[in-house]
Amino acid sequence: MELGLKISRARTTFRVGLGVDVHAFAEAEDGRRLVLGGVEIPHERGLIGHSDTDVLAHAVTDALLGAAGLEDIGHYFPDTDERFKDADSVELLRLIRALVEENWAVVNVDAVVICERPKIRDHRDAMRANLATALGVEPSQVSVRGTTSEKLGFTGRGEGIAAQAVCLLEGRGDG
Repeated sequence: MELGLKISRARTTFRVGLGVDVHAFAEAEDGRRLVLGGVEIPHERGLIGHSDTDVLAHAVTDALLGAAGLEDIGHYFPDTDERFKDADSVELLRLIRALVEENWAVVNVDAVVICERPKIRDHRDAMRANLATALGVEPSQVSVRGTTSEKLGFTGRGEGIAAQAVCLLEGRGDG
């Protein structure tokens, strides 16, 4: 059957990566900051972890690494390495972008933060801007949304925060 369509034989390579991160809340008296997408969010408790525990930046970083076919974030920034103690996770994302950008360009990132509290609505634009800058793209290429788990599971009980991200890369040259 002839459809009258012409299909381009030019080869464009796209890769998709998925990133997920989870951190538990610290006790209020631990004095940890809550950082999401490079934005310090006013909240009584921060998250437990080796770096600044930015679950959103970590999920985006792993999505980028997965799309590029590389190792996970822990391979490049192990929690046993004191150089990364309290590290700025958006800066770590910037380092990973530098690693993959010779062969790949970020097309877009879509991310969701999963928690009952705090609400991220008022901070999304700043998060998008921070992540876009680290990725070398326009903020319109980065989506950040928040959702709850309807009081189910560890996020629903207020024990921590989870984030998921998907990243689309386009090959540069032979990539």
